[in-house]
Amino acid sequence: MFRSFLVSGALAVAAVAVTPAYAQQTVTVGAIEILSGPSAAYGTAIKAGLELALDEINAAGGVLGGKKVALIVEDSAGNKDQAVNAARKLIGRDKVPVIIGPTLSNEMFAVGPVTNERKVVTVGTSTTAVGITAMGPYIFRTSLPESDVVPVTLKTAKEKFGVKTIAMMYANDDAFSKSGFDSMKAAAEKLGLTIATIEAFGSKDSDFSAQLTKIKALNVDAITVSALVEPISGVVLQARQLGIPASVRFIGGNGANSPKLGEIAGEAAEGLMVGSPWFVDKKDALNDKFVADFRKKYSKDPDQFAAQAYDTMHIVAKAIDKAGAAESDKIRETLLKTNHTGAMGPFTFTEGRDPASTEGVVVLGMKGGKFQIIQ
Repeated sequence: MFRSFLVSGALAVAAVAVTPAYAQQTVTVGAIEILSGPSAAYGTAIKAGLELALDEINAAGGVLGGKKVALIVEDSAGNKDQAVNAARKLIGRDKVPVIIGPTLSNEMFAVGPVTNERKVVTVGTSTTAVGITAMGPYIFRTSLPESDVVPVTLKTAKEKFGVKTIAMMYANDDAFSKSGFDSMKAAAEKLGLTIATIEAFGSKDSDFSAQLTKIKALNVDAITVSALVEPISGVVLQARQLGIPASVRFIGGNGANSPKLGEIAGEAAEGLMVGSPWFVDKKDALNDKFVADFRKKYSKDPDQFAAQAYDTMHIVAKAIDKAGAAESDKIRETLLKTNHTGAMGPFTFTEGRDPASTEGVVVLGMKGGKFQIIQ
């Protein structure tokens, strides 16, 4: 299992032992992210955002009167059992007071009960399924639930592009995709859209021809897809190959909000719509600085997942500092009082430990392999 110990300004090295003297000079935060396997694009972006924020935090003096913040990142590989084992290691061996992640809602539904029972604050940066924070008082998230984002996307599709009749597709074997579909269906019904058909598939499927052939005959205005980026890319590619015209728009959930979609699907993804709480070209001084610093460090653009992780690392560090100690109970109390402004904009938590505002949501469209804000 990949395991790295990251400290600002230092290269990642495997399985670093923390000496008692060093431990007294640092506060260690844990993270569980997907760094290998089909969904690694999400986890590696998150890791990059966390590292960039860590550099800034430590350069500014760290926390608790000068202690450096250290980060131990465990690779879950998208596997729930591996994610749970990582959480147990971070809690039992590394004694972390906070865990950031895991990456996917499926993993959080497995990890959350473990960390909540141990009273270790756990902050999801990319977990958007319904019910995440309901697992317990130690579970937070900085990612907007899809139930807040999807309605904005569908409303834009209806009002700007005249979408009236849709077909719906979703991966029925993971909690994230099923929850996203439920949010899409509820939003579509509330907007008065006609749902011509609902088609399910497996998250590891590569042949969607049966579902798409049926949809092609229904002459819908748009197709919604709730899944991770790999199967969404496959659906989009096969749809165009089967002759579903570009006039039939695809509308994705949060899983589609990745640059990898354009890389895999290319021209087939042209016009795909997705809602996002953040965008690289958002005109804001703090976001401009984040994007410039990210490009300088990694020689590429950040995505939504990197931005959310970047802000989350700063939010966690502030909470540790205000708590006056690296103790989970105290950190939990200060997190509840979060009032932070970062790359994502102003951020506070609701009483239920979800993001408090949806005002920053934008709707993006794929053009030339990249997302742009739909004006």
